Amino acid sequence: MKSKKVLSVLLATAMIISTLAGCGGGADTQGTADSSQSAGTQEAAPGSDSQEGESAEGSSGSAAAGDLLSIEIYDVAANYQGVQSGWFDKVVKDRFNMELNIIAPQVAGDAVFQTRASSGNLGDILVLERADFADCVEAGLVKDISADISNYPNLMEYKDQIDTLNNGLPGNSGQTYGIPSEMTNTSPTSYTQDVIYSSPMLRWDLYSELGCPEIADLDGLLDVLEDMMEAHPTNESGDPAYPFSLWADWDGGDGMLGIANVVQLTTWYGEKIKGSAILKADNTFTPLTDKSATYYKILHFLNEAQRRGLVDPDSGTQDWNSAVAKMSAGQVYLMWYSWQVGFWNSQDRLKAGNAFIFTPVKDQIYYADADSYYGGTRVFAVGSQVEGEKYERIMKFLDWYASPEGLTFQHDGIEGFNYSIGDDGKFTLMNDNALMDNLPVPEEYGGGGYNDGNNAINQWIVAAISTNPNSGESYSSQYWSTYKEATMTDMKKEWQEKFDAEEPVDYMKKNNVLLISPNVSVSLPSDSSDISVIRNQCNDTLCDYSWRMIFAKDDAEFDAMWDEMCTQMDGFGFQELYNADVEKYQIELDAKLAVGK
Repeated sequence: MKSKKVLSVLLATAMIISTLAGCGGGADTQGTADSSQSAGTQEAAPGSDSQEGESAEGSSGSAAAGDLLSIEIYDVAANYQGVQSGWFDKVVKDRFNMELNIIAPQVAGDAVFQTRASSGNLGDILVLERADFADCVEAGLVKDISADISNYPNLMEYKDQIDTLNNGLPGNSGQTYGIPSEMTNTSPTSYTQDVIYSSPMLRWDLYSELGCPEIADLDGLLDVLEDMMEAHPTNESGDPAYPFSLWADWDGGDGMLGIANVVQLTTWYGEKIKGSAILKADNTFTPLTDKSATYYKILHFLNEAQRRGLVDPDSGTQDWNSAVAKMSAGQVYLMWYSWQVGFWNSQDRLKAGNAFIFTPVKDQIYYADADSYYGGTRVFAVGSQVEGEKYERIMKFLDWYASPEGLTFQHDGIEGFNYSIGDDGKFTLMNDNALMDNLPVPEEYGGGGYNDGNNAINQWIVAAISTNPNSGESYSSQYWSTYKEATMTDMKKEWQEKFDAEEPVDYMKKNNVLLISPNVSVSLPSDSSDISVIRNQCNDTLCDYSWRMIFAKDDAEFDAMWDEMCTQMDGFGFQELYNADVEKYQIELDAKLAVGK
């Protein structure tokens, strides 16, 4: 899920304060205790005391003893601010006697960083953008955990990845400050998933009703969506339905410029936005403002959709939660995130044939990042002011969070409620509508609604695609043998026959339309104060104009706005920003090309 980038200009404040607050504690001040998208990419996420794998005692010792500790988590991934409640609160309290208080800049605004950093105490547990992690270390906001981390066996399963992250810190001489998010136990070049992160997905029943027409390009996709909406202008409850229901509160996140609903769709044409630059399929960069590149192409596509009446008029003003409610109510006919279908697809709908599934567009070549072996775009860390018992319990919690038991809680759910375990150790999905319908959780697991009690940290140390050693299968329920058997429905068989492939990724590989980018771990330079100012000004202008262009009345107005936008961005110093981003991301590109040799 989206997180707003911590502004590097604010880090200057923290760096000044660090002279008073001190840097992350070394071995002489640390305890020595022993010790997982957006939604996001998880399936569902609690667990029970009876889960197989490590017990609470085995993974965390007597961590639940002692007084209740309130732990503040500064979390750029969180969509919720406040105290964790419901089933996940019970899971954590049962094992660690800890209460999780989420501090979410995505909710509170970026100013919360400046306020907390100026005190020298950003939080007890930190979930940071990788691009900001090194700056926070330098500013003294992150604790050195190198003296203790080897005591935590679950984290040590990912020692290679953890060491690679920390060794990339400027001037680092063996210290450990951070733990990557979304690591896998596969490899840097593996692509394990059946469905890529972003691709066009249509309701199979509505597409079949039209005769499953071949879709040549984006105009053809709009034709199909227009026919769907004409035939079904409302959902079953009579509420208006649209192919597109957009939201604005993720804009400018994940290190990219522009509105998120455009940025992600650029990967449909083999391009990936890197700040103000676009990495093209031939491994060259072009400015985001290049009219021949994909930001313009996808923005114009959404404008054409709007002019055809295919865009929810609430788009641009509604937030993510409002958009999710419409997805769950069947008011949306196109989805493009792999995890997005979790708000609609269920085994019952797969059997009924009205679930979403990848639908090829013939002129598209899809960009996908390989399994995130070295981790994703975020980093877990411990706040520099944490000491004593609090530090010990936090380290035990983080180790458990990376354990098979903890990962089963995060990615699979409550045994007996979200899944069952057979005599052969294989998991079978239950209540797969728990998230979308906020099903009531049994009191023994904390009560309340399942989604209401979902893990509000909203970020995992280990990705769901990783293999669960207790089952021998992925944590992700979509890859369980029992799930594949249960969902081999008429709809899936029809899709396989139509596209001559077992799965969407299989189709892409067979038709040579999948570009897999290797996973690497590199330390990229942060923005100078001047570049940070330019980036913020350009991003604000780009987002503002992009939404206005989606609602432009014709091509002439659209292009006039585009040209006006580019002129303003050039005035702010866009070319300087672009040059800086190309220099930065060339480091990452060179590492990826080296892996591919």
